[in-house]
Amino acid sequence: MRTYYDCVVIGGGPAGGSAASIVAKAGLDTLLIERDAMPRFHIGESLMPETYWAFERLGLTERIRKAGFQAKKSVQFVTHRGTESEPFFFRAHDDRPCSTTWQVERSEFDKLLFDRAGELGADCYDQTRLLDVHFDENHKATGVSVRTADGNNHSIDCRVVIDATGQQSFIANKLKLKQVDANLKKVAIWTYYRGAVRGEGDNEGATIILNTESRDSWFWFIPLSRGITSIGCVGDSDCLLNNGAKPEAVFFDQLARCPGLTPRLIDAVRLGDIRTAKEFSYSTSQHAGDGWVLVGDAFGFIDPVYSSGVFFALEMGIRAGDAIVAGFKKEDLSREQLQSWTAEFLEGSQWIRKLVHAFYSKEFSIGRFMKRHPEHRGQITNLLIGRIFESSAEQVFQDMEAMMKESATM
Repeated sequence: MRTYYDCVVIGGGPAGGSAASIVAKAGLDTLLIERDAMPRFHIGESLMPETYWAFERLGLTERIRKAGFQAKKSVQFVTHRGTESEPFFFRAHDDRPCSTTWQVERSEFDKLLFDRAGELGADCYDQTRLLDVHFDENHKATGVSVRTADGNNHSIDCRVVIDATGQQSFIANKLKLKQVDANLKKVAIWTYYRGAVRGEGDNEGATIILNTESRDSWFWFIPLSRGITSIGCVGDSDCLLNNGAKPEAVFFDQLARCPGLTPRLIDAVRLGDIRTAKEFSYSTSQHAGDGWVLVGDAFGFIDPVYSSGVFFALEMGIRAGDAIVAGFKKEDLSREQLQSWTAEFLEGSQWIRKLVHAFYSKEFSIGRFMKRHPEHRGQITNLLIGRIFESSAEQVFQDMEAMMKESATM
């Protein structure tokens, strides 16, 4: 490991791997570090179709296609009564190859991205822990301290630090930039099953969103390869874990209250432990500074319901990488240059945030909304695809808000 790099990327997930690939391919001396040994477990297995264009940019489309991941061609919703919606088939809206995406084992998927950054010229180290990010008296990032797998500490100078540390959000926590969404204080409790009943035909690999009877929680159903399915419960942390409730007991209690899911697991076998994550919905008040930028979950995370996390991470990594490459060409690594992509990103991602808040409103039903406003089916599908940077969804949410207000008065 050298003592100087043009760019240091902290975190080997989708955001870090894509950012490192972009800057390394441009010829910048790039270091990518990951705390854990690669490959390593991570949640967030369902991809939006718009990830296709990131794979094209990174030169990974064929590798992803041949990796053996479960194909995902649709999304489906199931009500608190167990009534199934018509699947939202992506190809009905766009019949190009990008309409098929994947449900991925993140250990294998992230390793593909990590290795690709190495192929493009980055020095890639796993089992390397970030100790600190260094700033000068003008609050400009100047380097990092790390500890490698052999236990040795290293001080590395650089021109730019890309923080892709995920929910650790190292710089955001260090500079007190992290803001938890008070309306989305959720907990996720999940595990894995073998032999769960999936959809049929092209709906076999669908992500299914299933409400519980009370609509106080919901389950994800994400079919992976090798007959394994990721099953997770999400609800208000204070509600589900009140009075010291144990996550495993909560999971099975909520499962018993989910009429759309219990038949799918009747002959399935649970694999492994129950896992949890709490209060994962947050934003950051500043996304970049002189010599540093946040990407992926270090930038912020909305909610798992529409599977936007990996897509956003890839999108941010590529956009930040492009801004850094342009900044080196102009000799401008200021906050303004490094965050030049963030306004457009936030403008597009707001539509997913709005859709998430609508989902958690008991006055909202996606099925009822589509019956009332069939003209919005294409735009709703756009949101589920991740096509959020090309056009406004303002009218969709005006009609959605009006319908929810009407339902609240009934």
